[in-house]
Amino acid sequence: MGKIGKIVTIILWVLLIVSAILIISLIANIGEDADPVMGGWIDTNLVWAYILIALGAGIAVLAGLFHTVTNKKALKGGIVSLVFMGAVALVSYLLASPEIPQFPGVDKFIQEGLTEGVSKMVDTGLIATYILLAIAVLSIVATPVFRLFKQ
Repeated sequence: MGKIGKIVTIILWVLLIVSAILIISLIANIGEDADPVMGGWIDTNLVWAYILIALGAGIAVLAGLFHTVTNKKALKGGIVSLVFMGAVALVSYLLASPEIPQFPGVDKFIQEGLTEGVSKMVDTGLIATYILLAIAVLSIVATPVFRLFKQ
């Protein structure tokens, strides 16, 4: 195990020990009545969980970016994926209608902030979902056909 492996192992053990201490402290302070001490431990554990989630997500994103930047084939695939996602989003937005649908009770939604812009974005999301579903179904159907002709 190299130097980086040892550092990662030490960091993981520290995170595990801190997590164990926080959980044991929470369990020791749980009671029948909702006292401020128990609430404080619950808040502390939630903040710790948020920190761990953010740290894990950040490391995953950075590792993915590092792999993509250092690997030319992965970089090309990433750019193609981004262009494809942008094209689907653009086509969906251009096809979307800003018209607010008319149905019983729509006035309540309009009073709560439903605007033409919100309606257009919802329509964009729906159209993008339909496009991606159609592509998925076509790829499922077309893959065996292409394999048949390839052999």
